[in-house]
Amino acid sequence: MSDPIDTSVPSIARAYDYAIGGTTNFPVDRELLHRMDQAVPEVRQIAISNRMFLTRAVRFLTAHAGLDQFLDCGSGLPTAENTHQIAQRLNRDARVVYVDNDPVVLAHGRDLLAADEGTRLLGADIFRPEQVLDSDVVRDFLDFSRPMALLHVATLHHHEERFGLPPAEVLRTYVDALPAGSYVAFTHFLDPEDEDTATARRVESIMQGEGGTGRGFWRTRAQILDILGDLELVEPGLVVNDDWWPDGPRLTPLSSAARCIAAAVGRKS
Repeated sequence: MSDPIDTSVPSIARAYDYAIGGTTNFPVDRELLHRMDQAVPEVRQIAISNRMFLTRAVRFLTAHAGLDQFLDCGSGLPTAENTHQIAQRLNRDARVVYVDNDPVVLAHGRDLLAADEGTRLLGADIFRPEQVLDSDVVRDFLDFSRPMALLHVATLHHHEERFGLPPAEVLRTYVDALPAGSYVAFTHFLDPEDEDTATARRVESIMQGEGGTGRGFWRTRAQILDILGDLELVEPGLVVNDDWWPDGPRLTPLSSAARCIAAAVGRKS
């Protein structure tokens, strides 16, 4: 039996879905985003830039790194340009395991992926790596003797040590299980430690306060690099999302909100 859907508490996945124009969300999710909009009018750009990074990173991992298997942790609600669609456009044999524990994500994901033989969906807590890595779904569908891509995009900024393992240890456990030559795509809320820190703290206070999700932690560049550990970062390293191999020249300045989320892709040697 699937977990019941609590529509009285906002969901990270559903609020993100609303931010990028989706329809699988409830009034409580929309109210949370409206409050963040009032505090930081351009806050939706965090979600949009995150989705655009995912697209560019999966293209890179498929076309340039030559990977054909993906473990997408905290995949969120199905929307346009999912990981498998991006990868399979470049390699029709690409395989993707999506992992999430939100009951709405699982219900809609199963409907979306039912006819796609190159995908699987696992219901598990991504902050407990053993649930994911020891799963028959993951072990039977992905070949751990060959390099693969691990996606932790907009996940670990919703986790801290009081909820279980420290974020750095969560990611390290996954990376330790990957074969050499694998890659990790990663994003995280950034405290830029400059005039934009105020923007980060305003959104953080709403997410953690009454009527929020209780999670959402903006960390400094040094703290994020600590989470990434010994991964060899692909150029340009850890940068704000929109600066990780953009699709074209920037015609307008980045908003304050867009400077409060950072991305990196790293390789396990």
